[in-house]
Amino acid sequence: MTAGPTTLLCIAGFEKGQEFIREAKRQGARVIFVTVSALEHADWPRESIDEFFHMPDLYNLDDVIKGVSYLARDRPIDRIVALDDFDVQTAAALREHMRLPGMGDTVARRFRDKLAMRSEAAGAGILVPDFTGIFNYDRLRAFMARVPPPWVLKPRGEAAAIGIRKLGHADELWPALDQLGDRQSFYVLERYVPGEVFHVDSLIVDGEPFFAEAHRYGRPPMDVVQQGGIFITRTVERGAADDTMLKAASREVIQALGLARGVTHMEFIKGHEDGRFYFLETAARVGGANIAEGIEAATGVNLWAEWAKLELAADGGRYTPPSPRQDYAGVIISLARQEHPDTSAYQDPEIAVRLDKTYHVGFVIASPHRDRVETLLDQYSRRFYDDFHAAMPQMQERPAADRY
Repeated sequence: MTAGPTTLLCIAGFEKGQEFIREAKRQGARVIFVTVSALEHADWPRESIDEFFHMPDLYNLDDVIKGVSYLARDRPIDRIVALDDFDVQTAAALREHMRLPGMGDTVARRFRDKLAMRSEAAGAGILVPDFTGIFNYDRLRAFMARVPPPWVLKPRGEAAAIGIRKLGHADELWPALDQLGDRQSFYVLERYVPGEVFHVDSLIVDGEPFFAEAHRYGRPPMDVVQQGGIFITRTVERGAADDTMLKAASREVIQALGLARGVTHMEFIKGHEDGRFYFLETAARVGGANIAEGIEAATGVNLWAEWAKLELAADGGRYTPPSPRQDYAGVIISLARQEHPDTSAYQDPEIAVRLDKTYHVGFVIASPHRDRVETLLDQYSRRFYDDFHAAMPQMQERPAADRY
């Protein structure tokens, strides 16, 4: 590492991570930022960015490696950070190419590839729904004979619930695979487990989560993405059995997948039939859909800012973990018929954040009392339907919660 301030190269193919950039600059880092041309004029914190670059896209890995290597000719680059899920493997490939510290290709794949993460977790004895890769058809038929439907067909490399299909019979699978053609092997088939979906968001140092928050979704994210409706998540009762088991399961996954330092967003489902928690997926990123804002409202911990501090302390620097509050928070987001919904009738003091996104309405609410958060989420979900005509079928855009 060169003398002087640490230089961070931040990559973002979606508009997110502004607070990471601000905190990195507050910590004295030099920030080089690379995004896609379509987001050149997005709301980036340019006052905290030393050099700003954009490319037509970030998916052509050869072009990205060439471009960043060109920048490095007269700019020392110490660390590379992917601010979005889709950039994780790109950043890992750059680290490998430039021999920089941080997550490399192998570990990054475990946090992007749904087949890889399931295989690693199952190999470590972690409970996952039965699954199979889409390779050999005889083995695929054997899986379907052994595991009764319904199943879910999931793209291995997408984020959240994007591209997932629920299948009720083998006759539905084969046409779906025919449509995929040569892309079949980029999917995984999994037993559908009905149940409640939870997420755990963590900060990690030396392979150990030192901060973790467990939350329960309202409707399963897949249903919200595919059918529309209202997205809700809220803090799990602190110290309860679900809270304890989720955090323990999250720690096991982090250690099995080998993440040494950083941030994770991880999902589990609690099966209706057996009450057990099954690992669904994870990502080495901050959760979307205002989840980070909800966590900050309940604990005072900003995941983006803490992640920036972790990155800058990775080379022998000192990192002091935060002292979180133990309040409760909830997030509620919905489509709205109005371009700019009027929420002035909602004046409860527990509203911590109001969503500012066209054709959407949403709040982050927080309280020291879990029952108060639950009551407001229930009231607002009913009022949203009356006031904003949520989830109108003629609207094509899905809620902001489509990327968790």
